[in-house]
Amino acid sequence: MRVLLIEDHKPLVRALKQGLEEEHYAVDVAHDGVQGELMAASGGYDLMILDILLPKKDGITLLRELRGMDIQTPILMLTAKNTIEDRVGGLDSGADDYLWKPFAFAELVARVRTLLRRGGADKTTVLKIADLQLDTVSHKAKRGDASIELTGKEYALLEYFMRNASRVLTRTILSEHIWNYNFDTGTNVVDVYVNHLRSKIDDGFEKKLLHAIRGVGYVLKDD
Repeated sequence: MRVLLIEDHKPLVRALKQGLEEEHYAVDVAHDGVQGELMAASGGYDLMILDILLPKKDGITLLRELRGMDIQTPILMLTAKNTIEDRVGGLDSGADDYLWKPFAFAELVARVRTLLRRGGADKTTVLKIADLQLDTVSHKAKRGDASIELTGKEYALLEYFMRNASRVLTRTILSEHIWNYNFDTGTNVVDVYVNHLRSKIDDGFEKKLLHAIRGVGYVLKDD
């Protein structure tokens, strides 16, 4: 899943970016409201984390403008203000959830997971394709009775493939959702990781699930 973090406090940005990436999210960062608007308008994000007190353009103004552009991406607001009026104002402007500073990172991750489930058609935390299963909370994968050990990027790829089963995913789409805004699409990194993942979920099994579509990309399907 791809997250846009719009926050100007650099120590907090570093901590959140590192923590979210360890939870297998691809994270892009904007340090002010104007940059955040430009990046958000480009699309491709599954969730945004938006601070209220931002330079150049405050978070509430930005939130209203994004909703005015019909950008319906789930938005989690961060704020140091904890009055009811502030919360009501943010929710009325289009925020999906609120988190007050200081907060525990575990709570932020739980809220992110909840918003992502709420925004998707599939609310379950366990994804299944044929005999392949992926638990999005414990990050454990297995095929049949065999456990599959995944690296962080392999987990992120598998989750994205399973959430988009039977859809052909191009290398560009995969790079945008699994890596970040500055990823060099001229490399073969996507192919390398997909091939590693394919060997882990398909080798030793008669039925193959992850397929290469020559000249296009890859597809995970059960047929």
